[in-house]
Amino acid sequence: MREPARLGRTQLLDGRRLGWAEWGPADGTPVLLCPGAATSRWLGFGGGVVDSTGIRLISVDRPGLGASDPAPGRTLTSWAADIRHLIQDRALRAPSAVGFSQGAPFALALAANGLVNAVAVVSGSDELAHPRFTYTLTPQVRDMVDAVAADPDAAEASFASFGRADTLWDLITTTSPEADRAVYTEPVFQHAFRRAMDEAFSQSPAGYARDTVLAMDRWPFDPADIAVPADLWYGQQDTSPVHSPDLGESLAQMIPTATRHLLPAVAGSLLWTHAEAVLRTLVAHVR
Repeated sequence: MREPARLGRTQLLDGRRLGWAEWGPADGTPVLLCPGAATSRWLGFGGGVVDSTGIRLISVDRPGLGASDPAPGRTLTSWAADIRHLIQDRALRAPSAVGFSQGAPFALALAANGLVNAVAVVSGSDELAHPRFTYTLTPQVRDMVDAVAADPDAAEASFASFGRADTLWDLITTTSPEADRAVYTEPVFQHAFRRAMDEAFSQSPAGYARDTVLAMDRWPFDPADIAVPADLWYGQQDTSPVHSPDLGESLAQMIPTATRHLLPAVAGSLLWTHAEAVLRTLVAHVR
């Protein structure tokens, strides 16, 4: 874990601003990071890799989280429009994207809209509302999916009432397998993780709640339309109920360009335990 090399905010056409953090050389190969649930731009990865590989890692706060202004009612499609402007404004030539955990549908939305040249999903949330998962979700996740389908506004209000950094940290540390707890509770990492969570909720829980609605709803794009290389990374020991129920197996079949990497002795924290493999594989597609 390393401190960001650069922090900033980019103004969008409607006056809102998107907050971002960067690691690596300013003229490096751009990689956009879509962070996981309830975290912010402060939580990067691959701090020991980006400089040596010439990668410019850019973590972007989604609207309403961290340093990004709110956008009530935002969608995965509007997120892609925001990032289109960010790419143009900051002259990010041939970017690729990484989506971790709940950030996965946001990264895939960028790929489906033709904004990136390659995409990596790491321990990613799948399209949980898709019929292929009707009988495989845990009861708690199924209830969340059903609540969004029945009344998305009420579900969003419910998620906001639950959304607190301390509550979610306790949930992560008590439900993760030991391999992940060892990563998350390592003192340096825990400090970085908790800071990222605290900033994510610095405005209100509304950004987290909107993210959760989008994660539990149907995607507004067809994964079959993704035409760029897509690497799906999963650890076989990952037990998170909100990641892909089949560890990316069916998603890999839906994306024509997908390569699935299933690591047998790894859990959900592989974004940090296998950062070099993820980044080198990703940028090899665009160099």
